[in-house]
Amino acid sequence: MGVTMSVFRFVSGALLATVAMASETGPAFVRAVSAGAHSSPLVATHTVAVDGINVFYREAGDPRSPAILLLHGFPASSFMYRNLIPLLADRYHVIAPDLPGFGFTEVPKSVNYRYSFDNLASTVDGFTQVIGLNRYALEVFDYGAPVGWRLAVAHPERITAIISQNGNAYEEGLSSGWNPIQKYWREPTDENRLALREFLKPASVKWQYTYGVSDERLVAPESYTLDSALLARPGKDEIQLDLFLDYANNVKRYPEFQAYFRKWNPPLLAVWGKNDPFFLPPGAEAFKRDVPNAEVHFYDAGHFALESNGAEIAAEIHRFLDRNLSQIQPRK
Repeated sequence: MGVTMSVFRFVSGALLATVAMASETGPAFVRAVSAGAHSSPLVATHTVAVDGINVFYREAGDPRSPAILLLHGFPASSFMYRNLIPLLADRYHVIAPDLPGFGFTEVPKSVNYRYSFDNLASTVDGFTQVIGLNRYALEVFDYGAPVGWRLAVAHPERITAIISQNGNAYEEGLSSGWNPIQKYWREPTDENRLALREFLKPASVKWQYTYGVSDERLVAPESYTLDSALLARPGKDEIQLDLFLDYANNVKRYPEFQAYFRKWNPPLLAVWGKNDPFFLPPGAEAFKRDVPNAEVHFYDAGHFALESNGAEIAAEIHRFLDRNLSQIQPRK
């Protein structure tokens, strides 16, 4: 609890400072959010019980509006969507949970939770049912992609549209940055597991945010600082190493996910940081192979493209949703 409260105090102070300085020195995206703060939709935080797990989530927008489920990636949490949520909530009901093992979602030891992507998807599926989310668009990033693809395969009738921000579903999208993890897949030894701890160190977390960004000043330091603080909690390292190993099962299921795209042909938008060290542009282009009308846009950005190019990506997402969800009737 002490760590959690300290993190909350840090983030709150950092965010206030960022907004205060934005009108003079901050990036255009933050200035725009600050300038419109008086009229921006409020973002609320909640916790709901799902099979013994206390799932933390952020929510904004009219619950009667078409819904968007935002799924974060490694090593982040729903905090990565802090700027995107209010920009979409003017016309949409936006919901962003923290996956088990991440952020402020709490998994009691008594649950004996096994950290796999199948189980992450099962928990998010249960979460959508508990909060009454029966139809929704998916916005997926990194780890959120294989979780989202499982939801789509299991319940294709629920998915109204898909936005992938560096959320991969094709082997050609995997870069050489995956080599150490793939070695662990082939040889799950203690030595290979130990080598992956480098990915969990603060310097590595920061690098994932800043690599490929044209101007590192556009990346808010509270983003990677929060991630590192949450990763430092007892037991979180082993959770992440288990998920590194289980990611091999995502790759094995790529053909199944691609079959879903071909059969259901969902409206699909890929907004991709082209300098991502993990997921390459061919992974974005490959969506067109299975969804002929897929829209693909590249940005001069890295893995966490929303940090540096949030305004233009948000605008593209909004245009895409407006075109494809306009026919959905408001919920009563």
